[in-house]
Amino acid sequence: MQPILEISRLTKTYSGGFTALKGVDLTINKGEIFALLGPNGAGKTTLIGAVCGLVRPTSGTIHAFGEDMASNWRSLRARIGLVPQELATDMFEPVRRAVSDSRGLFGLAPDAGKIEEILRALSLWDKRDAQIRTLSGGMKRRVLIAKALAHDPELLFLDEPTAGVDVELRRDMWRQIALLRERGTTVILTTHYLEEAEEMADRVGIINKGEILMVDEKAAMMERLGRTEALISLAQPLNEIPEALSAFPVTLAEDGRVLCYRGDGGGEGGGAGTTEVAQLTKALIAAGIDYTAIDIHESSLEDIFVNLLEGGAA
Repeated sequence: MQPILEISRLTKTYSGGFTALKGVDLTINKGEIFALLGPNGAGKTTLIGAVCGLVRPTSGTIHAFGEDMASNWRSLRARIGLVPQELATDMFEPVRRAVSDSRGLFGLAPDAGKIEEILRALSLWDKRDAQIRTLSGGMKRRVLIAKALAHDPELLFLDEPTAGVDVELRRDMWRQIALLRERGTTVILTTHYLEEAEEMADRVGIINKGEILMVDEKAAMMERLGRTEALISLAQPLNEIPEALSAFPVTLAEDGRVLCYRGDGGGEGGGAGTTEVAQLTKALIAAGIDYTAIDIHESSLEDIFVNLLEGGAA
């Protein structure tokens, strides 16, 4: 795929001495949805701000659309949209005017039809003449998305776009993001709702303490780092692991009443772990060990994320 954004050795150290970014390297492909995940303070917003001209990097380079951002900032920024984490807008301005004015900020002529299309797509048309201050938190966040889309950006940053949004509005937003991808817009998002990143993203990057820990295609990451876990409830408790089960990665819990399996091969569809659980049940039957229930769990993206932050994944 053709890169739309290339970040190389990017650092940011603030005047107080805090280093928010530590030599970040990141390449974003045209047309993908990329999820940037990390805990609070990991550097996500600083990285987005550096690309969007809100933060001046200490060192490193940013190339967007094949051009150097430092040399061509004004023209390149016009091709980038940003939905900030904070609700930063004039709360007394009517919705339609606020969105239309955002288009004008990038030197584009008024386009009432385009503004109507955006507002209808985000279920804001009925609120077009309402002052932003009168809207709910979720609807205010929709206005931020509408403002970011007003100038038809090719690259769109969404910094926690669904924070404070109820489930129904959140699902509507993700439908809109899917439509943007279909139109060829490249989307980079940060989110604390990891199940959304798992569902929507093509690739996932994990950042912590200003450093990129991993970037990979979502499916490949889940296949490589995922785990299969199984809890097998035994009909009779065991005092120790029988010799017949010694080849399996199992332990005993709950005073020997539960056999715990943890193996490789999590992610979509399971994998080696699921096959090994089947082999384990056959070994139990062959050894005359009866069981009453099996609870199998495949790793989610959240499991992998937490494990990486805790230093538990290679």
